[in-house]
Formats: sequence, C-alpha cells, structure tokens
Amino acid sequence: MEHAKPRILIADDQPDVLTALRLLLKGEGFQIESATSPAGVLGAVENRDFDAVLMDLNYARDTTSGREGLDLLCRLQSLDSTLPVVVMTAWGSVELAVEAMRRGARDFVQKPWENARLLTILRTQIELGEALRRGSGWRRRTGCCGPKGGLR
Repeated sequence: MEHAKPRILIADDQPDVLTALRLLLKGEGFQIESATSPAGVLGAVENRDFDAVLMDLNYARDTTSGREGLDLLCRLQSLDSTLPVVVMTAWGSVELAVEAMRRGARDFVQKPWENARLLTILRTQIELGEALRRGSGWRRRTGCCGPKGGLR
C-alpha cells in the first residue's frame, strides 16, 4: 500500500523561519501547511488532519517566555492527544523544555536547528503518532468533548 506524504503543520511568526522549514521539509517529501499564530494553529488542527505539528513557543513580538506556546500545547492536547507536537524556540532553557514536555510536547528543538536532527525527530514522532492512533482505534473529529489526556 502506497503511503501519502506525511502532512506537517509548521507554526512560527517569522516568515524567514517558515520559508527555511518549508524548503527543508518539502525537499524531504513532506506536505507542508503553515500558521503564524496560535489561533492559526488551532484553526488548522480543528479543520484538517496532520501527522505532526512543529511549532514555535513564542509569537508576540518581544516575547521570550514561551507562555503562548505552552498554552497552545494544552489546547492541542485537548483536541487530539495522539497528535505529535514538536516545539522549538530560540529562547530555550531546561525548565521551558520540561514544562513543554509536561504539557504534551513530544520533543524540543533549539533554534537554530540542525537539519538532520530535526528530520530524525519529525520522522520518529510521525511513526510514533501513527502507532498510537492505530493502537487506540483513534477517530478524527469526534468533537471537543472527547477523551482528554488520551494515551499519555
């Protein structure tokens, strides 16, 4: 059976970051959609299926706390706890990485990223997400009131 190209949602408020990621990931055979805000990420995930999300933790100008991304992680978990989310930030710390993982991120990438490492992380998380979905009998779009927390 032929597999479709994995679909990844990339989210960052900086156009140059989105362009660099789009070029890298398209060249590796991924389908790419992008968002530039937490609202854009939520809208995309609510309306379309993705194999993974790669998202920045900071969106508002002059913000480096990661709070927007951490809040977004919680919202994404409530929509689909099997969706692999990899977070990235230029303002990383051990504490921020731990908090992101606690809120549902599957991995954490420091900007600037290393292409080979990022690709390995995404491929691994897509495979794990597929396994989780197969094992759970997961069905898309069962409404926002479905099981929370899922298979963590």
